Amino acid sequence: MKKTSVTNLPFIDLTSQQNLIRENLDLAIKRVLSHGEFIMGPEVLNVEVELAKRSNTNFCITCGSGTDALTIPLMAANIKKDDVVFVPSFTFTSSAEVIALRGAIPFFVDIDSRTFNMDAENLESSIKECLRSGGKPKAIITVDLFGQPVDFDSIISVAEKYNLWILDDAAQSFGANYKSKPIGSFAKVTATSFYPSKPLGCYGDGGAILTNDEDLFNKMKSIRTHGYKDKLRKSETLGLTSRFDSIQAAVLLEKLKIFNNECVQRNKVAEIYTKELCSILKTPVVIEEAQSVWAQYTIISDRRDSISSYLSGKGIPSALFYPFPLHLQKPFLGYPMPKKGLPFTEKLATQVLSLPMHPYLDEDTQYFIISAIREAIKG
Repeated sequence: MKKTSVTNLPFIDLTSQQNLIRENLDLAIKRVLSHGEFIMGPEVLNVEVELAKRSNTNFCITCGSGTDALTIPLMAANIKKDDVVFVPSFTFTSSAEVIALRGAIPFFVDIDSRTFNMDAENLESSIKECLRSGGKPKAIITVDLFGQPVDFDSIISVAEKYNLWILDDAAQSFGANYKSKPIGSFAKVTATSFYPSKPLGCYGDGGAILTNDEDLFNKMKSIRTHGYKDKLRKSETLGLTSRFDSIQAAVLLEKLKIFNNECVQRNKVAEIYTKELCSILKTPVVIEEAQSVWAQYTIISDRRDSISSYLSGKGIPSALFYPFPLHLQKPFLGYPMPKKGLPFTEKLATQVLSLPMHPYLDEDTQYFIISAIREAIKG
């Protein structure tokens, strides 16, 4: 029986997930309470091993947040004042914020209008403009927006041509694949987030850094805890307090047991949305040989605001990611961008709307959402 109304429809359903694993969660948390190693306990080491295995990398460092997971690699690589790091403007604040906080220069790059991710051609033209103006290009921060990997082949080709290293902001894409390999396999360093709303989230802040570079790993591990090199607590470099809590690691270990199935379910939800909506508006495009983890399912429409308002009236939540591109926000005014501007970024910021997306979205509820979107467009 099709639903004609909904109440308290969640945008992301963490309650259903918790109900599924509640008994094991309680036991896992009790184990932490019993051994008393609340920070960097055995669960933290175990989850680092599991995350490295799942991402096809040699080393994993957990840390206090997704933002710290971006900051620590920049510190370890000595990104400093006047160094230029290329980054999209259509993303969350931290992707560019971490560059500016180092005293370096974020150079904003436009995106592919189909995928929302950094456009390789625009990246190369931006690098050329930077070099012509006497800038010092050092690195690229890619962002796997809404759960889809960037076109790594194209981006890596550009990076190698100009001797730049890549830090992949995979805050939304852990669990995704590119050419049958998991996120974490491509950039020099990959950073992810375990904020509760992420596809793999804990019950607080948390993040992880993935790499195959042992020298960089050792530097980042030291920076995570005040620059300490060993247990004598003698600082070798400036660092942070960004250790991971054992209870949050215990939560992740339980969530990882159901994570593969959740990724499959997310893709099934995305398939239904695309099948039913592609004829009436623009739906997300996943690049060839990639698989998204669908952190968000984001449609494109010139009537975005009216659709959102209509859905709200029906009790259906939606979200705007990201209505204010970073290059137009006060902290980032004056930082460089291509001479032609960022036309796709600015246009999409007025058109995108994210729909409820999670592994526990049943078909009746999903078709209720789809019907409401059709009604909104007709209206």
